[in-house]
Amino acid sequence: MLWDILYIVIGLVVGLIVGFLVARKLMKKELKKNPPINEQMIKTMMSQMGRTPSQKQVNQMMKQMNKFM
Repeated sequence: MLWDILYIVIGLVVGLIVGFLVARKLMKKELKKNPPINEQMIKTMMSQMGRTPSQKQVNQMMKQMNKFM
């Protein structure tokens, strides 16, 4: 009886860990393929704020965004 409960708990823990790792890997892959923001979006956002962005500023922003992925 005790062993049955222990097997269930161990199975749940292992399942949660494996599920988390698989979901994390899939999300990273999806974000690499379809980034949530691109250079054109950064240029548009900066111009809406009243700034004319240089390519250097856009590249810096892209590096910052990629650092978090």
